[in-house]
Amino acid sequence: MTFGHPAFAPYRQLIDALDLGRVSPTLDGLNALASARSITQAKGHPLRFVAAKGHLSARDYETRILHSGQVPTRADTWHDVMNALVWLRYPRFKAALNAAHGEAIGLETDTIRGRRRDALTMLDESGVWVISRDPALPVLLADHAWQALFWEQRHAVETAMEFVVVGHALLEKLLAPYPAMTGKCLMLDTDASDPDAESHAIAALQTIDSPYQLAALPVQGIPGWDAANATAAYYANASVFRPARIKPPAAVNPLRPPTPAPSPDRQTGESPPT
Repeated sequence: MTFGHPAFAPYRQLIDALDLGRVSPTLDGLNALASARSITQAKGHPLRFVAAKGHLSARDYETRILHSGQVPTRADTWHDVMNALVWLRYPRFKAALNAAHGEAIGLETDTIRGRRRDALTMLDESGVWVISRDPALPVLLADHAWQALFWEQRHAVETAMEFVVVGHALLEKLLAPYPAMTGKCLMLDTDASDPDAESHAIAALQTIDSPYQLAALPVQGIPGWDAANATAAYYANASVFRPARIKPPAAVNPLRPPTPAPSPDRQTGESPPT
């Protein structure tokens, strides 16, 4: 297994500590790191990775973490190991995300997932923090102006932007990357020189109440993330670098704080945790 993709740079110390390139991860190894870092979740319970047994709904999965600190984990699947890596690297963000799930669940009147929890799930699975010292660049991203952003403003992106993958499903895909991989962006109110992006990400979670606020990002288009993207022709592939869709009237500009949502809308059914 290779972890050479630039998206794994924030996780390099953990990858080396677990020797993930050579040996299979174990719950004991993950828990040793969690204990050494004194990681807790939102209610102050020590974080522990425990063997996943049977089927848990997404609701029960998040609730178990919130009330016990136990994260059901299949140590033999990269999907769950990537989730553990994000917990170990960005524990305050993951704890806030779990607490937000719990809060959203508490507001739902049945088992149907509302739009806020839809958005939180997207961030958990495919989230990417977007940090920029140039406020014009995230606007190009939100507008799907891919050629302008990644080619015409390539130097600016390389020097003034940072992209941090925190979605564990997206990290799993990056083990064997392909052009159509897409992340969901959490735009942070900070710049690429700020060392505490995690605190800004936690604050940004409070402004998210709809999936429409999470701009899509073909992550392989980020300069340097795919050797093939060193030519303008790379961004001409409209099946990957799609134009922005016309948003429904209720959609919110992802760069502006949302208005408070009414009762959770029932767009999607409950799905199991991944």
